[in-house]
Amino acid sequence: MRSAHRYISSLLLAAVLAAPVVVMATPASDDDGVQVRVYDSRHKDYHNWDDHENKSWGVYLTNNHKKDHEFSKSSKREQSNYWNWRHAHPDHD
Repeated sequence: MRSAHRYISSLLLAAVLAAPVVVMATPASDDDGVQVRVYDSRHKDYHNWDDHENKSWGVYLTNNHKKDHEFSKSSKREQSNYWNWRHAHPDHD
């Protein structure tokens, strides 16, 4: 009986010590709780699509004399060209 009590106490102590770490490790949610990630297959990485990325998309369209439209409505070729441009024009925060 004593070993069962010691085992349960150890599990409870481990849970109490791990709880703050688990809470800190959870990602912070956006204002609306939706996060859009876009995969760049050529560079094999993901990009978070947010207002900042949307602004960069607008700059890309302007620089390349293209009509304003949504990234999701563009062709795969245009999306690939955008990510090539984006990697060549990183953010300088």
